[in-house]
Amino acid sequence: MDRQRELCEILNRWAYEYYVLDDPSVPDREYDRLYDELLTLERESGVVLPESPTRRVGGEPVKAFERHTHIARLYSLDKAVTDDELTAFFTRVQKAEIPTDYTVEYKFDGLTVCLTYENGEFVRAATRGNGTDGEDVTAQALTVKSFPLKISYRGLLEVRGEAIIRLSVLEEYNRAHPDEPLKNARNAAAGAIRNLDPKATAARKPEILFYDVNYMSESPVASQTEAMEFLRREGFKTFPYFKVCKSGEEVKAAIDEIEIERKKLDVLTDGAVIKANSEELRAAMGYTDKFPRWAIAYKFEAEEAESTVLNVVWQVGRTGKLTPLAEIEPVELAGATVRRATLNNFGDLMRKDVKINSRVLVRRSNEVIPEILGAVKHTEGSIPVEKPAICPFCGSAVEETGANLFCSNPHCPPRLVQKLTHYCSKNAADVEGMSEATLTLLLAQRNVTKFSDLYTLTAESFRGLEGFQKKKINNLLSAIEKSKNIPLDRFIYAIGIGGIGRVAARDLAEFGSVEAIAALDKEKLVALENIGEITANAILNYFADEENRAEIERLYSLGVTPFAKEKRTQGAFAGLNVVLTGSLLSLSRPEAQKLIEEQGGTAQSAVTSKTNLVVAGDKAGSKLAKAQKAGIPVIDEAEFLKRLGKNA
Repeated sequence: MDRQRELCEILNRWAYEYYVLDDPSVPDREYDRLYDELLTLERESGVVLPESPTRRVGGEPVKAFERHTHIARLYSLDKAVTDDELTAFFTRVQKAEIPTDYTVEYKFDGLTVCLTYENGEFVRAATRGNGTDGEDVTAQALTVKSFPLKISYRGLLEVRGEAIIRLSVLEEYNRAHPDEPLKNARNAAAGAIRNLDPKATAARKPEILFYDVNYMSESPVASQTEAMEFLRREGFKTFPYFKVCKSGEEVKAAIDEIEIERKKLDVLTDGAVIKANSEELRAAMGYTDKFPRWAIAYKFEAEEAESTVLNVVWQVGRTGKLTPLAEIEPVELAGATVRRATLNNFGDLMRKDVKINSRVLVRRSNEVIPEILGAVKHTEGSIPVEKPAICPFCGSAVEETGANLFCSNPHCPPRLVQKLTHYCSKNAADVEGMSEATLTLLLAQRNVTKFSDLYTLTAESFRGLEGFQKKKINNLLSAIEKSKNIPLDRFIYAIGIGGIGRVAARDLAEFGSVEAIAALDKEKLVALENIGEITANAILNYFADEENRAEIERLYSLGVTPFAKEKRTQGAFAGLNVVLTGSLLSLSRPEAQKLIEEQGGTAQSAVTSKTNLVVAGDKAGSKLAKAQKAGIPVIDEAEFLKRLGKNA
């Protein structure tokens, strides 16, 4: 038996070097010689040790997968696909008022699995399933050689990883099975782990990349950094890229880095995972019914391609910011031919090392302007981009603020056009047919410089302008008239307050009117879930400006009528501002919010001075503590359902 233990220890160490470190210390024939010796001893003794590598040989097919309940729930991650959504996440984290840094990792596209260990020994593998219950795939997982069967930690443990199949392995498999090729790496990995025949699993050669500790009965880890250190120390295979960032800007830079580098990987990836690193902050923020509030997945859903930068020109936005726009060799992306791609600012251009005549990676999705992610390759003819000293359109001085350059002239023509274009866009006033080209023409020929000018246009205003026939004029005037009746959140977004995206605009609209929003002080603004100090100052400055207030009055006088959703005056929560915190067992958060509003209440996103009631579910976080400190009434899920006339 001592020799069996010795052989298991040697063979497992060699397997770790080969499958995890990718640095074998012995030739395959030496591994095979000791492996055969171990097999012989096991046959003679009739004993197979728990840590024996012979357990990894695919066994007989199973009839069906048994269900397994995880020790701790495996939450999925909320997703962000835009900078606005990512910024809203950072704002929510900052509101917890607990210092933290962030970790950034690759998000791999495979099948989530959870491994259980007891007293240092591997006992089970299961799929994530619905997060609470999964399928027992122990026999299939045992064919995977990228995790240890024995570890030094002696408590009860769950670790989480992603079962993947490398792209090169998939290609090799498809060459060997031309009649039944596997469609893609994600389906191949999921199909391998969820195959009833472990031998079929082994044939596809999946591996597991570990990224989280889901449960520890003793001495739990206190951060994501500690979790990764624990996994590596115990011999689990992890991906080398793991970055700790101190700010949202550093996180965004890491995401850009991942998006470029992932093209060179042998693994299918579809995003980046961002987590607040502090366990104290995680406990304070808690969970929704589906996601941890302290983590988010940034998804790369757009198409990407390489191209060459031919030139860089500058655009002036509605805030006066100068944005570099690259003219590139035409490339097909998301069903369109792309000839131009943007960068965020001059600092972004420098950080991404973009030069004229360099090869760059370009991204485009159906609803987002193409952007450059970074340089892929420079040439001998690569030329650095010069920083403009004056506005290329009006000749005014350029002011530099951080990484951004601004035209100092508030009446710079392209700046006015961009403000008008934003106002008319689909998610704002939605003036269908009012394009940037049309607005440029109206500015130059009819002096349309303000939002209110749009509502003074008549058929006569378009007469004589090239390309405007009667039908087109009537359609535009009809769209302008239709835009007068506008939801409050879209109006707030349309007028272009600095830092207010669609998410923050929805929060502000909960106050019911523009006048109510204008009357908010800084404390009340910062208390909102998706509004930080900088954005709060921008709101205060906007409504303090006399011209902005006058413009809103002009819009009103011309018939523009922002409206908030009508609130019921009767019901269990009539007149109450209600905050949901923690997870409800019987309802999802959207369902609960809908019921509150149907019963005359307002579902708030954060505890404020106007909050009348807090509904606290499982794992309620900082909102509960804040409500208790402020003396706001708190009810549990059972009482919430009782008030709705439902059974708990």
